Amino acid sequence: MPFTKKRLLGKHPVKGIRWWPVLLIAVLSLLIVAVIWAPDASHRQQQVMQTTSLLVVTLLLLVLWLLLFSRLRLKVRLVSFAAVILFLGLSAALFRIGGVSGDLVPIPEWRWTSRGHPSVTEHTLQPGDQISGAATGSPSDYPQFLGSGRNATLPGVRLMSDWSNHPPRLVWRQPVGAGWSAFAVAGQVAVTQEQHGEQEQVVCYDLKSGRVRWRHSDTARYESTIAGVGPRATPTIVKDRVYTFGATGILNCLDLASGRKVWSKDTLKENGAKINTWGMSCSPLVLDSLAIVSPGGPDNRSLVAYHKDTGRFIWGGGNSPAGYSSPGLATLAGIDQILIFNRGSVAAHDPLTGQVLWQHPWPGSGSTQHVAQPVPLPGSRVFVSTGYGIGCKLFQISRDGQNGFSVSLVWETPRLKAKFTNVVHRDGYIYGLDDGVLVCLDLANGRRRWKRGRYGHGQLMMVGDLLLIQAESGDVVLVDVNPDEFKERARLSALNSKTWNNPALAGRYLLVRNDREAACYELPRVAN
Repeated sequence: MPFTKKRLLGKHPVKGIRWWPVLLIAVLSLLIVAVIWAPDASHRQQQVMQTTSLLVVTLLLLVLWLLLFSRLRLKVRLVSFAAVILFLGLSAALFRIGGVSGDLVPIPEWRWTSRGHPSVTEHTLQPGDQISGAATGSPSDYPQFLGSGRNATLPGVRLMSDWSNHPPRLVWRQPVGAGWSAFAVAGQVAVTQEQHGEQEQVVCYDLKSGRVRWRHSDTARYESTIAGVGPRATPTIVKDRVYTFGATGILNCLDLASGRKVWSKDTLKENGAKINTWGMSCSPLVLDSLAIVSPGGPDNRSLVAYHKDTGRFIWGGGNSPAGYSSPGLATLAGIDQILIFNRGSVAAHDPLTGQVLWQHPWPGSGSTQHVAQPVPLPGSRVFVSTGYGIGCKLFQISRDGQNGFSVSLVWETPRLKAKFTNVVHRDGYIYGLDDGVLVCLDLANGRRRWKRGRYGHGQLMMVGDLLLIQAESGDVVLVDVNPDEFKERARLSALNSKTWNNPALAGRYLLVRNDREAACYELPRVAN
């Protein structure tokens, strides 16, 4: 019998390494990934969470194989396991989760990276500084959330789309405090909201220099690993006043010229409401003599109105908890009404009394965040959309008797899931980001015309015949408004990190910001 050389562990021969479990784990994991990421799957956030869970399970299975089933020598197994533990420990020591993308993909950052934001005091106006003119309004103002009409649409503006030969000019760029607020612009001032330490601030910048004109501070702070730090709503400028709503529910009326407080209300305390999971996000609607916000309180305090000059409580209506949308004025079935997307329902209120005129339930109230603005459309129709695998619906609003209304579903589809972006309407078509990919939807039947261009969970507005998209990456992109084809015209690397804030376009000045920095660009326009 020929002699065979064997490795021994004690008295027992050691067989060859058992590789087939590794191959099986790898094949099964790849197959599951393929199923999770099947084309046109309905819930991108869920896909990310399922993939993350799969990676954890796969790692645990590989560790079990290493320790129990690999047939490697004991020393090799122990050293390999120690290396895995060391790698995980070093990763935890060196990195932390600095937030997540709109799809809940963790964003790692070095642990020694400061979470504070660089001071902007060096840009504050000093006596004798030359600044641009006063804050007088003009048709080119962008005085509130999504512009003058609260519809992210600027029909009379024509931008040059050839940014290769006519590039945008950087006017200023600087650090800002954290927050997802956008700019409101009136005349030569731009106002936004930021977090600086324990102070939630309203900050007024000079439009053309970026220097700080004034700051107003409240001792308040909202913070979440997933949702980030700071205020989320956009100021509203009306004549010589600016109205702001903080992440903890503080409603301020400030003097636009100086930042002096005219009046202030703790709306959550006054209306028996609780702070939303991801912070209060309602941008104030100023309508005639009313300043209207959505604290989401019970006992007819879901939507409330204060006198815009004195802060006196005027009315309240509805009992739904607050969502993350903002109130907007619409005329439906011949009646003016305030549209609001609450947690679990879309509703309309009488602007004079706050009474709920109609309300329609929305699915997934426990797990779905209601963010995108309901879009009023010709023919007394309303378009509503959410992410989280649900999609969009088109409703018909009709009069039902002298004082009542009826709401009927025209169609529904999962083809446009607006998670926390807003959509725009043009000539019977809706344009919006479907879980981060640009989509054109036919309003006649809900069918998708095209789906192209992954811009992440950013924001968009319609400027003339172009879509101006603020991508989640920080890029600004121009795309044709065309239901027949997708065509990207231009791209600008405007910001360098995750951007969820809405852009603002005042005349030829584009203001963009995120939770780290802000910038102003002068865009080339077509001569009239």
